[in-house]
Amino acid sequence: MIHVGFIIEQALGHITHGQNLLSNVQDNSEIAAHWGLPRWDANGLTGKIPNWTLRAGLQARRMVGEMERSGPLDVLFFHTQVTAVLSQSWLRRIPSVVSLDATPLQYDALGEFYAHAAGPRWLEQWKWRLNHNVFHAARHVVSWSEWAKAGLSAYAVPADKVTVIPPGVNVADWTPPAARRHDAETVKILFVGGDLERKGGKLLLKAFRTLRATATTTAAPALELHLVTRTAVPPEPGLFVYNNMQPNSPRLKQLFFDSDIFCLPTYGDCLPLALAEAGAAGLPLVAADVAAIPEIVQEGVTGFLAPRGDVDALAETLQRLIDQPELRRRLGDQAAQLVAAEHDAGRNARRLLALLKDVAGCG
Repeated sequence: MIHVGFIIEQALGHITHGQNLLSNVQDNSEIAAHWGLPRWDANGLTGKIPNWTLRAGLQARRMVGEMERSGPLDVLFFHTQVTAVLSQSWLRRIPSVVSLDATPLQYDALGEFYAHAAGPRWLEQWKWRLNHNVFHAARHVVSWSEWAKAGLSAYAVPADKVTVIPPGVNVADWTPPAARRHDAETVKILFVGGDLERKGGKLLLKAFRTLRATATTTAAPALELHLVTRTAVPPEPGLFVYNNMQPNSPRLKQLFFDSDIFCLPTYGDCLPLALAEAGAAGLPLVAADVAAIPEIVQEGVTGFLAPRGDVDALAETLQRLIDQPELRRRLGDQAAQLVAAEHDAGRNARRLLALLKDVAGCG
């Protein structure tokens, strides 16, 4: 049995990633897993630090120390690299793997949509050096996508030191219990994104209003838009808003099962887990052409990509799917096949554990 310290950042989609990893690791008899979950809402003095890198890094450093005091670790796994920047002494002492969804430079490129701006040159150079040292201190690096792997070249990380392992979803849990009807009189469009603005929800609302106005004057099917978000949205005809939906909950899964199209016209994202959930549920995918999204929303195969911020192109793409139930079925089936092959959390967890064993010298 090998002792693995898992340090998983608790922010945005990384929370769900941690839940999925936990569910797929806890029953493995060869792994003694020790969990550290750095949180934004940390208690004590650490919780008063406004900078997330420092807040997460200090928590991670303390958590690894507590794990080691309870017994020696064979290998450490940090996700994301944010949690590892203040633990470089641990990375040098214990074989470690660092995982990420985007490099800091890639995040900076998306920064305007995350209310994030680059700092002065000296600070950015210091940040680059800090992350460069983390990636080079780690025995191996895991990236969520080929896009993120490519971004690591800016830190001089050799390609053969990086393995692409998407986070994935538990596919069996997201597979509809019954075949979806594609000839219903109402077409339901689903959006899931906590930050309505950044995730493109407001853009989708504009497109939906246009589509609904057209649908009421023709023989087209009725339309509904279902928004899962933390943002309050005023009521309007055909709109359903869910502000308190929990990740991986039965209610959320049923919403996917009951829908016909999944749409995420996001302005800034790396590889949203909601796309894998929608694909596993057999939904055709519509999303913006951003970061690693084209790796799962493959044009004409699993869905369609719309230019970021283009409401007319988005409405046109959705209208095409609304008008063609057979196209929705075909794309949804192919999305389910792609997710099962490349984004299944159980399979990808086994790949990750095999890598951790190898890094620990137990492979």
